[in-house]
Amino acid sequence: MASKASRWADTAEDAAHEANRKREKEEKKRLRAAEKARKLEAERQAAEARKRAEVEYHEDDRPAKRRKTTPPGDGDANASKKKKDEPAKLLKFQAPPVTPSRSVDNYDKLNDIEEGAYGWVARAKEIATGKVVALKRLKVDPTDRSGLPVTGLREIQILKDSSHRNIVELKEVVTGKPTSGIESIFLVLEFVEHDVKTILEDMPEPFLASEVKTLLWQLAAGVAYLHDNWILHRDLKTSNLLLNNRGQLKIADFGMARYVGDPPPKLTQLVVTLWYRAPELLLGATTYGRAVDMWSVGCIFGELLTREPLLQGKNEVEEITKIFELCGMPTDETWPGFRRLPNSRALRIPRSSSSSNPLATGSVIRAKFPLLTKAGCDLLNGLLSLDPESRPSAKDMLAHEYFIQDPKPKQEAMFPTFPSKGAQERRRRRDTPNAPGRGQKAAEFGSVDFSGIFTGRERELKGGGFQLRVA
Repeated sequence: MASKASRWADTAEDAAHEANRKREKEEKKRLRAAEKARKLEAERQAAEARKRAEVEYHEDDRPAKRRKTTPPGDGDANASKKKKDEPAKLLKFQAPPVTPSRSVDNYDKLNDIEEGAYGWVARAKEIATGKVVALKRLKVDPTDRSGLPVTGLREIQILKDSSHRNIVELKEVVTGKPTSGIESIFLVLEFVEHDVKTILEDMPEPFLASEVKTLLWQLAAGVAYLHDNWILHRDLKTSNLLLNNRGQLKIADFGMARYVGDPPPKLTQLVVTLWYRAPELLLGATTYGRAVDMWSVGCIFGELLTREPLLQGKNEVEEITKIFELCGMPTDETWPGFRRLPNSRALRIPRSSSSSNPLATGSVIRAKFPLLTKAGCDLLNGLLSLDPESRPSAKDMLAHEYFIQDPKPKQEAMFPTFPSKGAQERRRRRDTPNAPGRGQKAAEFGSVDFSGIFTGRERELKGGGFQLRVA
């Protein structure tokens, strides 16, 4: 039995938008059919032309033999014959020398660190120099005929091209035994003692405001470098941020990263770990840009303050619900065009805010972070803006008033140190979700009962007119 439609559903604007979509779809279908018919007609005419040419051809109708002329200065027949016998001269270019990859046997494995979505990471020591490094073995499916996955190729290329103090350094790429093929390809990376996720879980007290600013400033500097070089990371989270014992933060794990252009190409929305995924990706956007990384930076900002992930949804539907609960309900004014995203058809929300509709109000970030300064709330609100166009760029973030106000960012040399789990033991498994796997399909908003999701303020807000519906 069909449920009663919401009073916000099926408006005249929705009907007009749906009719317009149908007209566009029919027009595209007609144009494709016309183009196919045109190609078939062109092929038919070409075949007929070839057939007529074969019929008209006769052996006696050969063209007259062209008279050979002697180039000036080559009148001597012997000289002409001698020139014909000389070998042809070819242009030669000096190719750059190709150095084969070194063997992983040049490194002595010390201990495992962790397993990520796209490879295993271990701590190792270079035998010749005694220098400690991190060895990342790329995950390769031996049954996959495509060879090295594109994620591995992108990670190697991007790390090879990147040189920034807040980006983890790729030293070289080494291989295993020759008989093992591409299943044993290792990235030799600089070893960094900690990841921010583990520090947040183990430290008894949260970071000081000055320490949060230091970490956030370095993160923004690294992201600004990537964006200036047309690179999207697409999986920024605290477990992918490394921190050494000198207070220096480095962005790592570029398995989901890729180069983009302007305008950005059509991309998969199956990127970014769920808890750090921007709302436009959850609603099915296939064209997006740097704003998806800035949303993740905003989630990391909140996590540095609370020591736990800010938006811990169990699935896509619960994640978008938590986002709307924190950031407010989207409207045509606060997020223009969001209703045109594929998964937004499953949302039934008010079109304007009113005093009787508490869900249409703005974010509650100010109430959730009462100790954060006004400038800090302004920055966090901007990073977690539902409208991608309203989020600040990484360069804008570096110039924000938040980093100028007291307390100033703590100097890296004065940053506290922590015991290194990566240097001593295998890191304990965490329940943090991983980024989407290769070949995984994008989730769609299906038939879901939301009655059990709304608790506390969500239940109160649901009574104000917010409803999720299946398209």
